[in-house]
Amino acid sequence: MDHIQTDSEHLHRLLDGMANAVAASGYAATTIADIVRLAGVSRRTFYEHFSTKQECFIALYEAASLNALKVLRNAIDPAHDWHTQLERAMSAYLGSLAQNPVLMRTLFIEILGLGEEGLAARRRINEEIVAFMLKVVNGQQSSHGPGKQQPQQQQQPAVLSPDIAMALVGGINELVLQAIERKRVDNLQDIVAPALLLIGAVT
Repeated sequence: MDHIQTDSEHLHRLLDGMANAVAASGYAATTIADIVRLAGVSRRTFYEHFSTKQECFIALYEAASLNALKVLRNAIDPAHDWHTQLERAMSAYLGSLAQNPVLMRTLFIEILGLGEEGLAARRRINEEIVAFMLKVVNGQQSSHGPGKQQPQQQQQPAVLSPDIAMALVGGINELVLQAIERKRVDNLQDIVAPALLLIGAVT
């Protein structure tokens, strides 16, 4: 048990070290020496968890993205209609991203330069968001609590397809990238209204 706890602590410190190193110098200039120095662990510990700097960065990207997705899901209240649910969830999601603007910029922009592995990681996260959106919009959220489907006769008809949901997620990501490029991360909540209009236009 102590070994497991130590491994978990080391992994957390390595991801923090990667985040701090990339925030300070950018991904390209970051070295494994930078990561382990900021993490306060040995190079040997790094290689016990990761084979390359890129692998560590992708792990950071996935951990940070899944944390934001957790905020998204926790904001859902099935007592409200799906428009209200999405508005609150999106506001909470964007708020969680804006809490660390330097890391957010790094993750949204640097991940695009990591080739096929980076794109695959980005795709996995986008698919998680698509699944969430389909569940909410198509009425799969049960009034009896998460994980329980409504009886078939009470389900709303599917109004959003996976392809359209992916297009919506891509559009919202572009709005976030635009906010980053314009140095308006503090105003991410401004994205909520146009994003909801976009969703409303296809549902």
